[in-house]
Amino acid sequence: MSNKSALLLLAFRSILFVLSGFALATALSSPLDDTGRWWTLIVLFCNVATILLLLLVCRRKGTTYAKFVNYEKGKTKSKDTILAIIVILVVGMAGMQLAGLLIYSEIPHFPVVMIQPIPLWIAIANIILLPLTTTLAEDGLYLGVINQNGSKFILISSAFFYALQHSFIPLLPDASFIAYRFLSFLPLTVIMCVWYSKTKNPMPFMIGHFVINLATLAQIVMVSVSPEIFNF
Repeated sequence: MSNKSALLLLAFRSILFVLSGFALATALSSPLDDTGRWWTLIVLFCNVATILLLLLVCRRKGTTYAKFVNYEKGKTKSKDTILAIIVILVVGMAGMQLAGLLIYSEIPHFPVVMIQPIPLWIAIANIILLPLTTTLAEDGLYLGVINQNGSKFILISSAFFYALQHSFIPLLPDASFIAYRFLSFLPLTVIMCVWYSKTKNPMPFMIGHFVINLATLAQIVMVSVSPEIFNF
């Protein structure tokens, strides 16, 4: 895969999140600030679009999704998966708190916009669909591109765009929030991309990613059942 093709793929989700955010605000006739609670629906849409794009790319390359990300059955050891889950949880939480300190001079910092009540049936559907599709879409894209183009430039670019896409989840007209989201995820995406480039085994990261997404969606279900839990 050429650098140009790789960069176009890597930028895809960031562009799609921005366009989807504006489209939702237009459809609801609401300012961007009022659409934040619906970020899970936008992510689900972008996940499906990303997975379809990856399948199209694989078809044109005459390969499969599994080969695109270098998945090999039986390669993953339990200890590698446990280590990946721990690293993703610890680095993910630490990154958010450090970014909160740098951007908002506040620690601990919890972005309440990410955990807001939504209709319960949507929250329950999300807890089933979102962690799985996010794992397949994000890790499939950013790790898969590294597998297809092993240059240091693409490795750095993949970590950058992997973090950047989170700046637009949700899309808010707030430079501080955009910077906070980017810095929150950058340490983790760098570690994941470099680690994957060494092991070429996507499964530990996919499982760890699934777990942390499941935890986030569980919080949304809880606050949708009882909004007073998070003092909304």
